[in-house]
Amino acid sequence: MSSKIYPIGIQNFEKIRKDGYFYIDKTALIYQMVKTGSYYFLSRPRRFGKSLLISTLEACFLGKKELFEGLAMEKLEKDWTTYPIFHIDLNTEKYDTRESLDSILNFTLEKWEQQYGTAPSETTFALRFRGLIERAYEQTGQRVVILIDEYDKPMLQAIGNEELQKEFRNTMKAFYSVLKTMDGCIQFAFLTGVTKFGKVSVFSDLNNLDDISMRKQYVDICGVSEKELHDNLEIELHELADAKELTYGELCNRLREYYDGYHFTYNSIGIYNPFSLLNTFKYREFGSYWFETGTPTYLVELLKKHHYDLERMAHEETSAAVLNSIDSTSDNPIPVIYQSGYLTIKGYDEEFGIYSLGFPNREVEEGFIKFLLPFYANTNAVESEFEI
Repeated sequence: MSSKIYPIGIQNFEKIRKDGYFYIDKTALIYQMVKTGSYYFLSRPRRFGKSLLISTLEACFLGKKELFEGLAMEKLEKDWTTYPIFHIDLNTEKYDTRESLDSILNFTLEKWEQQYGTAPSETTFALRFRGLIERAYEQTGQRVVILIDEYDKPMLQAIGNEELQKEFRNTMKAFYSVLKTMDGCIQFAFLTGVTKFGKVSVFSDLNNLDDISMRKQYVDICGVSEKELHDNLEIELHELADAKELTYGELCNRLREYYDGYHFTYNSIGIYNPFSLLNTFKYREFGSYWFETGTPTYLVELLKKHHYDLERMAHEETSAAVLNSIDSTSDNPIPVIYQSGYLTIKGYDEEFGIYSLGFPNREVEEGFIKFLLPFYANTNAVESEFEI
């Protein structure tokens, strides 16, 4: 009987390692990323492991070598230098007023100012952030590391409220621009989110970020690949097959059908949803685990706002430029639907540069009909005539 403890809902790398939770080693990819660049952005759907990735980076840059014992990073990293870290987590607030964003930025900055000090001339969030970066570098002798988790949460929650979204955009645009102006004091910066707001939005000035969301070498930096599944959970696969009275092959096919199928670029390996996969192993039942954690209000509001024809979802076609960015003034909801994980890449026409999109797997397809469609269309799922 397997003794693995699955880290469902646990996003802290140190807790996972110290408390003996199951962990799939992503540290070789993390090491490659850290050693080959300084500024990164990664878009992935919710509950795909972005916060754990941020936490792992934090442990690495704090020089916590003991947490990486037995992992690839232990042999790869030689220095284990400790850097000053500014970790901003925008998950913790409900952004329904301008004050909600101001309060979390102020709370975060005040915490750091207690450590590194402040200056009277620093009267805006951007100036305070800039001053902190400069002082942290001067006081420690090491460039700073900046980790921002769910950078886009305020913008997403303000979809449908153009005035509030404009205020959030202006605040965040100035705040994030510090990453470019203070380049000489920054060792590494990493931003995660569900979506990428571009063009006239928060990324318009931040053009030094390397967006690895659709880079083939980083497709499995979050989530679980087929190889990782079999390398790490082979015993558990046989136990789950026995529990479900399936053959090993039948069980693997069913897992693939339900939870695999996320493609973050064309001609890439499929990625399993880690949240649903680990819940299935823990409870030994197939279910809509990812969908049941909540229908994103922003997605429903976006579909309603643009009167999107739901029958198009199963066979959408679009370009890389559309997939990879969101203009907050656009009428096209496809980038948000794709980046939120409800659609994935199914094919690519190299001649015309056109991507074919569709549901990644059975969980999303069934969950869409059961949970999202009635919410959007105000109908009963059983009575709905909509077919995929």
